[in-house]
Amino acid sequence: MLYAVRYTLSVMNETLPLVIKFRVGGALRFLSHAETLRVFQRACVRGRISVRYSQGFNPRPRLSLPLPRPVGVESDDELLCLKVHKGTENGGHLCSSVAAGLSAQLPEGIELISVNVAGLGASYQPLSATYVLALRREYLNDELKATIERLLASESLNFQRQTGARSSRIKNIDVRPFLTSIETDEKGIIVECSIRAAGSVRVDEVLSLLQLDQSMLAAPIRRTTVRWQDA
Repeated sequence: MLYAVRYTLSVMNETLPLVIKFRVGGALRFLSHAETLRVFQRACVRGRISVRYSQGFNPRPRLSLPLPRPVGVESDDELLCLKVHKGTENGGHLCSSVAAGLSAQLPEGIELISVNVAGLGASYQPLSATYVLALRREYLNDELKATIERLLASESLNFQRQTGARSSRIKNIDVRPFLTSIETDEKGIIVECSIRAAGSVRVDEVLSLLQLDQSMLAAPIRRTTVRWQDA
């Protein structure tokens, strides 16, 4: 009997890593990274998702967003990583249960795409991200194409960045190595940015390089795809 109790407790305490893919759009594109995490934390509580918590005096749900989304940018390829207590459910049933519980609690503007068991030891490091900049028709002109050609032909593209939110220190950054490609189609510009340990190019910097501002856009900037190392 004692063995059975210990076995049951062991099964109930076992955790399973999950990876959740979702979209963000509409007014919720203005949520910050921390605010997006809080939305999922609250949805997990309301949906009775048995998430693993951190240890210590102020335990928090163990959730992470491997690639922060720029404020104001919509996305079709967001990733949330978390660990849940497995209980007696198998992986497939648990994923379905988590998907149903979260979908019922998430606000309009966040759409769940999939819930899957993460691969063993997967860390989900982002390698690149693709953004679509939908432009008003009058700005899709030869001048823009010439600007893109000049950028791609440049050996370096330097920006001065503030090193921290509360710091006045300025650092010179060459963003050219992070610009993988810039293409145009009938609706706008498609930009692929590489992501490395040293960082990446920012969306506002891409706009500045292209000599564009928000008033020239026909729709919000959208992150369409992210390439992950372990996905």
